[in-house]
Amino acid sequence: MDQSTIQRHMLIKPASSLCNLRCRYCFYADVAANREVPSYGMMSLETAENLVRKALADSVGSATFAFQGGEPTLRGLDFFRDFVAFVRKYNVKDIPIAYALQTNGFTIDDEWAAFFAENKFLLGVSLDGTVRSHNRNRIDANKEGTFKTVWSHLQILQTHGVEFNILTVVSADVARAIDKIYPFYMEKGLYYQQYIPCLDPLGEERGQYDYSLTPELYGDFLIKLFDMWAADIKRGQFVYNRFFENLVGMLKGYPPESCGMVGTCQPQLVLEADGSVYPCDFYVLDELKLGNINEDDFADFERRRNEIGFIEQSAAPDPECLQCPYAFLCRGGCRRDREPQQDEHMSLNYFCPAFKRFYAHALPVLREIASRIA
Repeated sequence: MDQSTIQRHMLIKPASSLCNLRCRYCFYADVAANREVPSYGMMSLETAENLVRKALADSVGSATFAFQGGEPTLRGLDFFRDFVAFVRKYNVKDIPIAYALQTNGFTIDDEWAAFFAENKFLLGVSLDGTVRSHNRNRIDANKEGTFKTVWSHLQILQTHGVEFNILTVVSADVARAIDKIYPFYMEKGLYYQQYIPCLDPLGEERGQYDYSLTPELYGDFLIKLFDMWAADIKRGQFVYNRFFENLVGMLKGYPPESCGMVGTCQPQLVLEADGSVYPCDFYVLDELKLGNINEDDFADFERRRNEIGFIEQSAAPDPECLQCPYAFLCRGGCRRDREPQQDEHMSLNYFCPAFKRFYAHALPVLREIASRIA
């Protein structure tokens, strides 16, 4: 492959699993609890510089530095200023650079917002709908709801012209209230929306918690949300929904940009605060460690990923998937929802019944919408 065409995407956890909230469904708190070291503390500037220097040393077509947690802003604004300075220093080939950051919005102020705007960060801000649905699960260390604080900080981002998407975790509460949540977002001008299915703890039987998203609830949610979204699209109202946008693009012949919709895991890298590297945000586990950015190079990470067969395992769907009339769009879904691995293939997606109901309902309208796009 021509090195100049490579798009290098790195997901960085500068504050490891540390967070100022205590969300009841937090998947990364669960991942961290399954490691020998739950938190690696704060990323050093030395590790950050090594990451940037090695990431930009090869002739790559573009690079994305995305920050997540825990809560990445806990590392402090000076760290991010230094990080951007490292990128300017080592980007000697002047390749396109993109920055992204996923935040709970709790620490945002004018200084943060000005920095994000100046450096063109795309933010994903976690908001679980209305006051009631958000405060049900997104609570602080004192078990108090966080909607009021997050909402006020969203206004700061808007004032500074920061680009952001709303990231909504689809818990049972959100699924049941989507007929109130979507209109609320539209009323407030929140037209860039992403909905992320809630995950139950690793290795546990799914559907046991009051926040658990079951296939039945997810199917109801997808159909209700789609009908509202499609009605707005048909009347000319723009609203971005990542899942639906990807489906329309796929019907037009474009590859999906969302990794969970490709049908196989993608070659991304996740960097913990100590520099340890892993193949996926859902699998930052000791047994899947690929190396350390302070000691190894990207070629080492690629070699280790090939040795453990991480991508290859995800490319073997359950045989039932191959017979499904919606396989050309569904493609089996995210690997995390297809655990555990069987003898030579992944399990059937936990949400398979939901997807079948949704595609049967939505596909004719998706095709209609796709046909309207040049």
